[in-house]
Amino acid sequence: MTVPQRTISTVLQACTVLLPVDRRSGELSAALERHGARVRVAPALTIVPHVDDDELIAQTRLLVDDPPDVVVATTGVGFRGWMETADEAGLHDALADVLGRARIVARGPKARGAIQQAGFEADWVAESETAAELRDFLIAEGIEGLHVAVQHHGSGADGLDEAFLDAGARVTSLTIYRWGPPPDPALVAASAQLVARGEIDAVLFTSAPAAREWLLAAERAGALDGVAARARAGHVLIAAVGPITAAPLTEAGITPLVPDRGRLGALVRAVVTHYGGAHAPVIRTTAGALGIRSSGAVLDGSFIPLPRTGVEILRALAREPGAVVSRADLVAALSKAEVSAHAVEVAVARTREALGGLDLIRTVYKRGYRLDAADEEDS
Repeated sequence: MTVPQRTISTVLQACTVLLPVDRRSGELSAALERHGARVRVAPALTIVPHVDDDELIAQTRLLVDDPPDVVVATTGVGFRGWMETADEAGLHDALADVLGRARIVARGPKARGAIQQAGFEADWVAESETAAELRDFLIAEGIEGLHVAVQHHGSGADGLDEAFLDAGARVTSLTIYRWGPPPDPALVAASAQLVARGEIDAVLFTSAPAAREWLLAAERAGALDGVAARARAGHVLIAAVGPITAAPLTEAGITPLVPDRGRLGALVRAVVTHYGGAHAPVIRTTAGALGIRSSGAVLDGSFIPLPRTGVEILRALAREPGAVVSRADLVAALSKAEVSAHAVEVAVARTREALGGLDLIRTVYKRGYRLDAADEEDS
């Protein structure tokens, strides 16, 4: 029996949210759906755990026999996975004894949370969540002659092993999980094309490797320029859980929304605030507050489904609410198949009809159309 999700709010009603994530996608989907969102999941990568990895178990045994002075935890999911692997191999108690005597440092709050969940305390935390801050701290403290164990994140290659070796430490490297290919590459490419066509309202990223792979898939699908253009125009919200995850997006020319804290809950709250806060992207009209979604409009709190042409008509008129938009500019705003002034007239008529006959789109004789925006006195 399926238990229905309890709805907290309708702030995200009619918002289609894309999650190119594998890990914790169910938890994130449920949180968004409680605010009325419709969620699509298209993982750009998968996480391949090392539960049965002989090398990881062998490295853990070496640490039991040769305890480290310092243990570096780079990710929460990785540290938890390490504990689970040790438990599977019957090494949990021995590893716990080793960790209890070592100095533990964490690359960010999520890693610290996993350390605390396992019953330990982090001696120091890199609040910026960067490997560079963690590296610089330990080298400045002095690690020459010390044994340092480094738990790596899935994509490895963070430069910590090499930096610590150069600083005179002995290093034991452990990769608890690794990134694998997406379960459905065609689905990932299609998701990027949906964003480029304006059929997605928000895309949420929770890891830098997944963000990077999704952008590469978008580029291969010929959709990256469209994605970036939609993001710049404010037609799609791109959000990242933290600054590390945001980096590949910024490099691609996309400025993502990043919450103050690197947590999934904070990410959901940031998205909800974007659509429902004081600075939400709504237009004040004579018919009420208008929010434009990929599948229609939210007018005065009620969702009105619209065809793609109707959505594009509203988006074009909403760029400058109240200003006249010529038929030629509306032709350019529609899909390539819609190339005539007559097509614009038909699209406007159908949009008006879908809006229930509200006089929201005004015809300006011989000039074009305008959105009937409310002036300050009306507001």
